[in-house]
Amino acid sequence: MYAEWVVDVLADLRKFARENQLLELAEQLDDTMIIAAAEIRRAGNRDAWQAQGYEGKARDAHQQPGTGDVP
Repeated sequence: MYAEWVVDVLADLRKFARENQLLELAEQLDDTMIIAAAEIRRAGNRDAWQAQGYEGKARDAHQQPGTGDVP
């Protein structure tokens, strides 16, 4: 559970970007959330990460713009 805050911050930034019509930035942040999830999983925190469901939320947000914000 040490790194969930990273995705939370990225989600906040993505929300801000969408609300301010910074659509390219929002899309890049979607990609960044997916990369962050993969990196954290590889770092040995797979069980905690999957238990929280963050990786799936990041992937869903990328596939469906405007939805799937991470809490």
